[in-house]
Amino acid sequence: MSPPKGRTWAPRGQRPVVRVRGRGQGRVNVAGVSCYCPGCRSHLFYKLHVHHGRKGEPKSFAWTDYRDLIVVTHQQLGTPVVWCWDNLNRHLVRELTDFAEENKGWLRVFQMPSYAPELNPQEGIWSLLKRGIANFVATNLTGLERIVKRKLKKIQYRPELIDGCLAETGLVIEAQ
Repeated sequence: MSPPKGRTWAPRGQRPVVRVRGRGQGRVNVAGVSCYCPGCRSHLFYKLHVHHGRKGEPKSFAWTDYRDLIVVTHQQLGTPVVWCWDNLNRHLVRELTDFAEENKGWLRVFQMPSYAPELNPQEGIWSLLKRGIANFVATNLTGLERIVKRKLKKIQYRPELIDGCLAETGLVIEAQ
């Protein structure tokens, strides 16, 4: 994925040029969870996976990483969890389905409709993150990881932003 572009304050016709080193073989993947409960503060949990471009190193999250994210979210919230998946192929693997079936006492999983990012509040979080890192220059993979963590932390401590991502979808959480 190419980095997001932002605006500059350079004089018209004099585009600033920032030179960076490296071949761009590494990447930072992020898995995130937006948590909503009526009458409670919204939460954002995330997990980073850094791929350094080494041979034999996994390029993205495995199904076990998603399982661990579900477990950590449940432990942090201390409450049953309703999980809504988008249609990423890793979310649809049999092992995750079996895991959900084994833990149906505290975990309910719903599949979101295909091609419906407008119903996913997490897409709003990614939009905030991309706007937040626009025009940042990372000289190496560690710098990129640090920038992404810092921006996610800023979103994490502003529950009104997380609430706004839910409001953007038009979905409403009702107390039972």
